[in-house]
Amino acid sequence: MINIRTLSPDDWPLWRELRLAALAEAPYAFSSRLADWQGDGDREERWRARLELRGSLNLIAELDGKPVGMVSGIPGPDAGTAELISLWVAADARGRAVGESLVQAVEQWAAGAGAERLHLAVMPGNAHAFALYRRVGLRDTGPHGDPLPDGRKEHVMVKHLSTDRDAHRADVRRAAAEQAAIWHELLERLK
Repeated sequence: MINIRTLSPDDWPLWRELRLAALAEAPYAFSSRLADWQGDGDREERWRARLELRGSLNLIAELDGKPVGMVSGIPGPDAGTAELISLWVAADARGRAVGESLVQAVEQWAAGAGAERLHLAVMPGNAHAFALYRRVGLRDTGPHGDPLPDGRKEHVMVKHLSTDRDAHRADVRRAAAEQAAIWHELLERLK
């Protein structure tokens, strides 16, 4: 069973454990390097600060009680946008809907915060991440941003989120269609 848990800055040791595992196991997936978070970079105040990013949501996934994944949602660079960052799922938990669950939790948070779009950056060549994000409805907008050290650029993926306005519009359309059907049936009976 998958359990999604929200972390506070006091949970920094758990975040640290997962983040270091992510950077060690999948260095190709992140712009940060393991070395950046070890040695002098491995300090409690730095880990706490990461979990205290203004307006952020930091989640872990547990599978059968064991921490197996992580993700963050942060306010995007412009109004109406939220950003998904730092997604990672342990190799032994992949293919078990953990990634999907983490993305959906960030989507719900973003929509609840009023974001109209969720975006994220994917390292080129990370086929598994591209596949996951496509499965949950994100669209690849192509390479963007500054070149990476190897000259490639990250790809930005975007999903338009349903907001309360969208749900209201759908309810209005549904009610109008039901009323039209009733009128149509009534007119047919009167013929």
